[in-house]
Amino acid sequence: MPQPFLQIDTISVSYGKNRVLDGIDLDIAKGEFIALLGSSGCGKTTLLRTIAGFAMPVSGAIRIGSRNVTTLPPDKRGMALVFQSYALWPHMTVAQNIGYGLKLRRVPARDIAITVAETERLLGLTGLSHRKPAELSGGQRQRVALGRALAINPEILLLDEPMSNLDARIRLQVRHEIRALQQKLGITTVHVTHDREEAMVMADRIVILNAGRIAQEGRPETVYNHPQTGFVAAFMGAENRLILSGGEDGDVIAIAAGASNAACRVPRLGRVLSGGQIEARFRAEAATIAEMSPGGAHQGEGLVLSGDVVDVSYPGGLWRHTVRIGTEMIQVDAPRAVPPGTAVRITIAPDHLFLFDAPAGSPPPAQPHPVPVPDEARVLEASPF
Repeated sequence: MPQPFLQIDTISVSYGKNRVLDGIDLDIAKGEFIALLGSSGCGKTTLLRTIAGFAMPVSGAIRIGSRNVTTLPPDKRGMALVFQSYALWPHMTVAQNIGYGLKLRRVPARDIAITVAETERLLGLTGLSHRKPAELSGGQRQRVALGRALAINPEILLLDEPMSNLDARIRLQVRHEIRALQQKLGITTVHVTHDREEAMVMADRIVILNAGRIAQEGRPETVYNHPQTGFVAAFMGAENRLILSGGEDGDVIAIAAGASNAACRVPRLGRVLSGGQIEARFRAEAATIAEMSPGGAHQGEGLVLSGDVVDVSYPGGLWRHTVRIGTEMIQVDAPRAVPPGTAVRITIAPDHLFLFDAPAGSPPPAQPHPVPVPDEARVLEASPF
């Protein structure tokens, strides 16, 4: 990794007795786009506010280059923050909102006008200078908030879920605009979001937080294809979860037969398991579904499950099936709908299967049902002849 530009060194933040961030370490290179990803309450917004100077850590340090900015106020850090609500002044025009930070810095009016005009051109706001926020669309208001942040020429741009108030169609457009602008300007950016796809398409690197700690960080494709924990796998879309029995056996992981799965062996691929109970996760689109033929046996490469279709819906592109596997429900996508009530076989290829040690307290996997022995066979077994 290049020389760190923004360093977050063992940062911990508490609100009263509640520890919100717990020993966060993160190095960010100059010009890098980082996405802080996580569910509500994980600490991502607190981390952004701590970087900005709106929250004070109880321990640790924040450095920009060789400067320790941990105790500096927000306006002395060389950063700009775009808030989730945009926080535009409703009585000010577009031009006045964009130039507000420059006015606070006592920049001459002529220079402000030049910077505002250039910022408006850069963001596609030319011709809207005299409009007020109430006269703008959501996407335009978002651009004005971004323009106000960029006008002061910050070293670091901080984005706090700036697209959460936009409708889905506009959000797709704006996130690509922000990414293109960030690359053009080469500005170091930290972006908070709970939207996995948004983080994947915008960021150079994703940092997933859970309960105030970094669960995993890396390039989008690495985190997506190689999650290190069940939590990360679920957050990156592998929400289907089953508890199985098995463990390592040399270069493979041997999964024992259960009430709804066949025994199988899959490549270990560097995974380390303690053995016993295994948490298996996979994505809906990674599984294949087929009707169970009469008397058909489990077959196929990878994990093979048997179950029944409970429900079918069409979210677009593929049919989504809710399938009962024992006492669990999973989701499986397919190009063709399989009717509810159909007995099916689900197959997950080894490279689409994420395996982890099952969390403590997980219920034991259901065991295969014993095959009933006819009374005649019992008599023969008991006979000495």
